[in-house]
Amino acid sequence: MFNFKQYNFKNYNISLIILVLLQTSIGAFLIRLVQREGETIFAKQIFGIIAGLLIVAFVSVIDYHFICELYILMYIFNLGLLIAVKLVGIEYYGAQRWLDVGFFNLQPSELSKVIMILVLAKLFTMLKEKMNNIIALIIPGVIMAVPTYLILIQTDLSSSMVLMFIFGMMVFAAGLSYKIILPILLVGIPLALGMFWYVQQDFQVILEPYQQERLLSILNPEEYADTMYQQENSIQVIGSGRLSGKLLTEGVDAIQSDTFVPISESDFIFSVAGEALGFIGSCVIILIYCIIIFKILKIAKNASDRMGMLIATGTASMFMFQVFVNIGVATAILPNTGLPLPFLSYGLSSLMSSMIAIGIVLNISLHQKIKRG
Repeated sequence: MFNFKQYNFKNYNISLIILVLLQTSIGAFLIRLVQREGETIFAKQIFGIIAGLLIVAFVSVIDYHFICELYILMYIFNLGLLIAVKLVGIEYYGAQRWLDVGFFNLQPSELSKVIMILVLAKLFTMLKEKMNNIIALIIPGVIMAVPTYLILIQTDLSSSMVLMFIFGMMVFAAGLSYKIILPILLVGIPLALGMFWYVQQDFQVILEPYQQERLLSILNPEEYADTMYQQENSIQVIGSGRLSGKLLTEGVDAIQSDTFVPISESDFIFSVAGEALGFIGSCVIILIYCIIIFKILKIAKNASDRMGMLIATGTASMFMFQVFVNIGVATAILPNTGLPLPFLSYGLSSLMSSMIAIGIVLNISLHQKIKRG
């Protein structure tokens, strides 16, 4: 578990930690800008950043092979938390996704993303010699489907989609035979198009009414003004930042994201960035994300074994999807979902889960010159 002699600390990716710290610092600053009188979200986020860095330091020296050996226990723990949400979870904004653990409300779906990356990495490593067999898709698929369903019935469609995207990317990285992939694509693409048409119809039974309205509002914004108001306001707020942002030209008092965009500290934190830091600042934030994801993919490429490569690939996929969807929602190119922006959005569950993932990726980098079977 803690065998430091096996690590090559020259490979410890300090630059990745610096980038994560920079992004979390920007996030805390933006949260401070929209904190209302009497709230303590800024202090909680600072606490989360400090705790998160300690978690990164601790997890990064735990052998990821040891962690993955506990995949059955992690999977059971994951299901237990998700079931507990359904039984005794607390509700916000019409969705039951949180557990009250005292100091903060835990959102198990955030932790589930990291757990399932580790579980899938272990499974695909065990199935290495059977990746040309449909069983390599069915067994992990069924195992992934259970937590995905439990998250979906929390009416958390966005987190369910994150899990499905992670699964798809990890299946591809694991080397599933093209003899299996091509027939799936030939059937899956027309099926997906048909499903997209179906969920727009009045008789559909897959989406909740509010979820269908959000989808239809993107396609026909003029007919769903009430549904689009949050995203429309987000666009206006982002645009008001212009090139360099209001923070430099007009000062802190000019920031109005908290007034015009509900949940601006979390799901719509990018609208705060656009208003306060402008086009240039927003591009810098996106660039930092690109570099973080590139570095994780580079660690995946140089990983000493298949398991490390799969974990890093799954982590990069998780961040990539969440960044794309969150910014897509804030700029109204995607339907509204409740997906946080990693490291930037307020929320200890998302922050802690992201930090755990970074810690594991750093541990993978420490094994780069230690070849395994």
